Amino acid sequence: MTDSLNAELLDLALEAARRAGDLLRDGRPADLGVAATKSSPIDVVTEMDVASEKLITDFLATHRPEDGVLGEEGASSEGSSGVRWVIDPIDGTVNYLYGLPSWAVSIAVERDGEPVVGVVAAPMRGETYHAVLGQGAYANGERVRVRPAPPFEQALIGTGFGYVRERRIGQARVLNELVPQVRDIRRGGSAAIDLCDVACGRLNAYYERGLNPWDYAAGALIAREAGALTGGRPGVPASTELTIAAAPGLFEPLRDLLEELGAWHD
Repeated sequence: MTDSLNAELLDLALEAARRAGDLLRDGRPADLGVAATKSSPIDVVTEMDVASEKLITDFLATHRPEDGVLGEEGASSEGSSGVRWVIDPIDGTVNYLYGLPSWAVSIAVERDGEPVVGVVAAPMRGETYHAVLGQGAYANGERVRVRPAPPFEQALIGTGFGYVRERRIGQARVLNELVPQVRDIRRGGSAAIDLCDVACGRLNAYYERGLNPWDYAAGALIAREAGALTGGRPGVPASTELTIAAAPGLFEPLRDLLEELGAWHD
């Protein structure tokens, strides 16, 4: 029953993400502008964020009307089935607004609070990543694995920045201390894609403060199923406070350094 339900949930997540990705890729208005702002004037929402979330939630309501939903753009319902869909209709909205390719549709499925399915569709890359709990991670149907941990000074690490001035100041301070100690830093602008890049071995590690569940739920499961460790501060799961993903052997020293540098607070 568990396997068959997870398979059903995966199929629905893949189809919902495909439909939303097609809408976003093919239906992006030439004059796309900001429809609203959130945490600050530069934390934006476009009309396509809203349209993508509505497409996904309408699709899920048709097939799984008793499930709960948590969406970035306001979709929220408790449900009665023990299943909840965690949706980011465009992860990387600023990239999407500017016409940059690093954006994705992220859909995770939780059963009784545990993530069991993760799908991240990145249409401009031509890639869809997915994972089911205990069944490995895949990109376009091909199994992926994390890159083995390098020496710390050879690590390529992804990160991102918040949209509130005070938080950015703290993140810049941490980055200033971290950059001299690693190979380099990458800032792609989509947490979901960064986590999938860890899963695919394109990044050795990723960390960020200020993520919400819809930002990391799918990508973190994909990274774990590819062999990464994920978490936050020592002994704490990934959360808004701090999210880290890295190969074993790199996760621990990166987490300890981020703890020392205070990456978990502004």
